[in-house]
Amino acid sequence: MTDKNCIYLKLRLKNKQINKQTNLLVLVGGSSSPKFSEISVLIWDDAREGKDSKEKLVLEFTFTKPVLSVLMRHDKIVMVLKNRICVYSFPDNPRKLFEFDTWDNPKGLCDLCPSLEKQLLVFLGHKCGSLQLVDLASTMPGTSSAPFTINAHQSDIACVSLNQPGTVVASASQKGTLIHLFDTPSKEKLVELRRGTDPATVYCINFTSLPEFCLLSNQWQH
Repeated sequence: MTDKNCIYLKLRLKNKQINKQTNLLVLVGGSSSPKFSEISVLIWDDAREGKDSKEKLVLEFTFTKPVLSVLMRHDKIVMVLKNRICVYSFPDNPRKLFEFDTWDNPKGLCDLCPSLEKQLLVFLGHKCGSLQLVDLASTMPGTSSAPFTINAHQSDIACVSLNQPGTVVASASQKGTLIHLFDTPSKEKLVELRRGTDPATVYCINFTSLPEFCLLSNQWQH
């Protein structure tokens, strides 16, 4: 987008039930001539009365570096920066709960389980090809409790996704030939799926409502 009046929208609401009930949108500034800064995250309440757009702006978060991705669940919001993950309580009186350092993450890779039973967060680790898993429900805010690290790939990770119950995490490397699935309770590898022999950029991995199926998209096939 190049129009300065446009706002780049990054909205991640995986749980359909939440999606139907919420009127909140996450807006992240961007583009070559942005109306809002790329270091700001704006929360827009479409149901709020008022003709002026400013009256619908209910929350704003500002950082020192660009925000690359935002994820939400009913009680938390996660901001992804190039080398840091910030977790806030949400939506009432938001406060910072956790902060995690990561490997270089220019794509803003991260996923958050929407399940009410499990508050699992997965993001890049501290070294090439690694992932970190943390259960936000069992980690005390403000503590230095270390997430569990999974050495998922030998090269940089290109895509990561949790299934809806949060029991399985799937990842692909930049090479894009193999998809690795890990069991989140045990942290053990469940299976290695071969997409093909030629390198490919994996853009997206998604699980169906049936836990035994996952879908991926790349530049060659879907």
